Amino acid sequence: MISLDDLQALARPAQTKIVLLVLDGVGGLPRAFDGKTELEAAQTPNLDALAARGMLGLADPIAPGITPGSGPGHLGLFGYDPLRFRIGRGVLEAVGIDLHLTDKDLAARGNFCSVDVQGLITDRRAGRIPTETCARLCGLLEQIRIPGVELVVRPVREHRFVVLFRGENLEEGLSETDPQDIGKPPLPVRAEVPHAAHAAEVANLFAEEARKTLGAEHPANMVLLRGFSKYPKIPKLTEIYGVRAGVIAVYPMYRGLARLVGMEAVKAGDTVADEFAALETHVGRFDFLFVHIKKTDSYGEDGNFDAKVRVIEEVDRELPRLLALQPDVIVVTGDHSTPAAHRAHSWHPVPVLLWSKWCRPDGAQGFSERECRFGGLGRVRSAELMPLMMGYAERLTKFGA
Repeated sequence: MISLDDLQALARPAQTKIVLLVLDGVGGLPRAFDGKTELEAAQTPNLDALAARGMLGLADPIAPGITPGSGPGHLGLFGYDPLRFRIGRGVLEAVGIDLHLTDKDLAARGNFCSVDVQGLITDRRAGRIPTETCARLCGLLEQIRIPGVELVVRPVREHRFVVLFRGENLEEGLSETDPQDIGKPPLPVRAEVPHAAHAAEVANLFAEEARKTLGAEHPANMVLLRGFSKYPKIPKLTEIYGVRAGVIAVYPMYRGLARLVGMEAVKAGDTVADEFAALETHVGRFDFLFVHIKKTDSYGEDGNFDAKVRVIEEVDRELPRLLALQPDVIVVTGDHSTPAAHRAHSWHPVPVLLWSKWCRPDGAQGFSERECRFGGLGRVRSAELMPLMMGYAERLTKFGA
């Protein structure tokens, strides 16, 4: 894979525009009665027409067989090797809600969850409680006292929250408390490196106090913690490629990651239509725009095949608004697969559609996992898509004499 230093040396200014449209978790698996995936079951005339004029392929977010988290999945889409650049979920969520992190901060992503009288998890997301409820509960958690540590607890969205542990000798290198399954208790935090031992003690004390604080609440009567991390050092996408880059995303974590690599966050409402409206309003300000659609992933995790299909169809109905803007390069893909049948992120490669006037069209019958297997892009790593976008936008000069 070409290095970021080499790409920065090859980058050249241009007047071209790129739109990266990410349907989070879009990849699926066939359902039993007709063998169709979510993409195949959806009525997507606009995506299918674009696929016929563009190039298709499959992308591995990390490597074949490896199931990616959302952070590494998106980092790959932005051209970074996720195995080299590792950013914890806590920092991503914190930056996404505009929290300022100091060198004394250890950030963690939290989920409110439901546990039974035995302390076993019955719902890892507490029924996706309203954000207003999340905010009230965060106020309760922020009253927890830990000697030598300041706590900052803020709501993100629905059941998600961020906690900053602020103090001396709080280092990353901790395990998470989420067992990724129901019927099990939250796990204790373990120090995976010796210098994180103090941070593990602090995190476990917080989790125990949270259990006491939330004991009378329902359904959110416990917390799960993951993604313990410090603010990272990472080269900016905007500096590597010399582009003005923006992000349109409903969920803060994705804005946070995009901002860490130099993108400017654009305000948008909560719906797919709102995001496309924001694209129309702000496209003139940027060379590169990342548009993130979350609900394809949420419904995949819920095992709701039909609802995931409806979100894909909603994106397809809005797609003409993007096409009318006449960007020079359009890429439609996902950060990972979340098949409704699997109810979780999976290792399956992700479908990719790339359109540019410089494409060699595949003449595909539609945009689906099956069609993407035979496309001209082949099977690539997600981190290779960014150089492809820049190349098709004529933003990379010739390599060598």
